[in-house]
Amino acid sequence: MNSTITVNDKTFEIVKLLGKGKGGYSYLATLDGKKYVVKQIHHEPCDYYTFGNKIESEINDYKKLSDIGIRLPKMIDVDVSRETIQKEYIEGETVFSMVAKDALPETCIAQVRQMCEKLYPASTNIDYFPTNFVLQNDELFYIDYECNSYMEEWNFENWGIKYWSKTKEFLDYLESHKELV
Repeated sequence: MNSTITVNDKTFEIVKLLGKGKGGYSYLATLDGKKYVVKQIHHEPCDYYTFGNKIESEINDYKKLSDIGIRLPKMIDVDVSRETIQKEYIEGETVFSMVAKDALPETCIAQVRQMCEKLYPASTNIDYFPTNFVLQNDELFYIDYECNSYMEEWNFENWGIKYWSKTKEFLDYLESHKELV
């Protein structure tokens, strides 16, 4: 892993890898003593998801979710040629980690349902997997920008909720991804 990552004319020091998703790697990075997330788009194959232009999708999805009123980290800068994005860093614990420790506050379920009340009328789903949500100062943030056209099969009640408690699906995933806790 490189020790730096660049977004336009800014070079960030990489502190650590936060996670790898379908579309990229997200790093905790610093610049002038301040923490950010820098996402590097990747083009690794994903057998269950089809992508178009990933960097354009990130920009468009961020705008759409912002317009809907979903609580997100601010997109600060985008380097289209390097396919890197500088995002606000939301410090806190992921829903995934809290579920694994039996410490998920009820407010998280209530807040994701409030998000759904905004998303569904806009014919939109987000990726409800619990690694995509961070609780900071009792406010739930969706830290990814991915969104898709609404399909009932992939809404929170039919898919996402399966991973917001210690269900068989959650425990199976946890068994093969212990590094997330």
